[in-house]
Amino acid sequence: MKTAEKTLGFIVNPVAGMGGAVGLKGTDGETTIRKAMSLGAKPIAHTRAELLLSRLSILKGRVRIVAGAGMMGECEAKNVGFNCVPVGGRKEETTAEDTKIAAKAMMEAGVDLLIFCGGDGTARDIMDAIDVRVPALGVPTGVKMHSAVFAVDPESAARITIDFLEGILFLREAEVMDVDEEEFRHGRLSARLYGYLLVPYEPMLIQVMKVASPVTEDEVRDQAAIAVYIIEEVLEPGVIYILGPGTTTRTLADLLNEKKTLLGVDLLRDKRILMQDVNEREILKTIRGKKAKIIVTPIGGQGFIFGRGNQQISPAVIREVGIENIMVIATKHKLVGLKSLKVDTGDLDLNQGLKGQIKVITDYREETLMSVE
Repeated sequence: MKTAEKTLGFIVNPVAGMGGAVGLKGTDGETTIRKAMSLGAKPIAHTRAELLLSRLSILKGRVRIVAGAGMMGECEAKNVGFNCVPVGGRKEETTAEDTKIAAKAMMEAGVDLLIFCGGDGTARDIMDAIDVRVPALGVPTGVKMHSAVFAVDPESAARITIDFLEGILFLREAEVMDVDEEEFRHGRLSARLYGYLLVPYEPMLIQVMKVASPVTEDEVRDQAAIAVYIIEEVLEPGVIYILGPGTTTRTLADLLNEKKTLLGVDLLRDKRILMQDVNEREILKTIRGKKAKIIVTPIGGQGFIFGRGNQQISPAVIREVGIENIMVIATKHKLVGLKSLKVDTGDLDLNQGLKGQIKVITDYREETLMSVE
């Protein structure tokens, strides 16, 4: 490998993703972080950061790592056995400014690639610090990941890193999206283009920017046809249905004259909304010992059915329900351009168990088989 003189920058946002399982849809701001912790949220970024680094173990002794001090990357690097040069100050609580300071220091140190673990907010901070002057790559650990700068998962990020250092991959500018987190919590997705980062490009391993469902007559008709089919022939009495976010799942509730949150996870039983905008703990408490099923729709353009925007449907929830009780619904338009569906639950064994073929309901009494990768 041609990596002897390469230098990697490595930044971890330690609170990224903590709001997902507890239903907060993000962790921007000190108040939200404290609320997430009060609800029992646990840090997840360090686990995914160490998974990435473990997949980069073949680079030990061949690359120099410049890492954010303390829990912003240094601790994870040392835990996996990498020597690293820390930058910035070691703090118990970190801020966006700490991320920017570390990124600027890495740029000045001449890193060949800056890897960061976080979500859209972290991507914005990195962009503010380095713009397109240094190649960067995101490892998805946040709740909101609408930007096109993230690898599909930590393992994909490792493969991209290795190929880039070998000179196999070229760079391209990828979109960094700015999502208003407060609007997001209130069921309104307000996203705009914030800027660009220079990212190693591997189309099969980099997620694309999230694509919203079109508001067209055909799309509305198809969503309604799927919903009518489920109402008439699929829903079973007494079964609790865990409804993931999205306009397709909301249409199901609309036709039942029930109110479903657009961006949250809701519980349905006997054709009535039982609970709205639930978190992981509430789901598990409600379904334990009862028959339950999950209904999700893929994220437009990306194809994720778990691990993006619905972290409340956690590995523990999926295991409690059972993989055989997962139902995927999507209009034919949403599936156009998707070669496969994706999962990134944070549990490698579960991800493997979810892979394979799955039926996707696409219209009234119409299904198609899709691969889950």
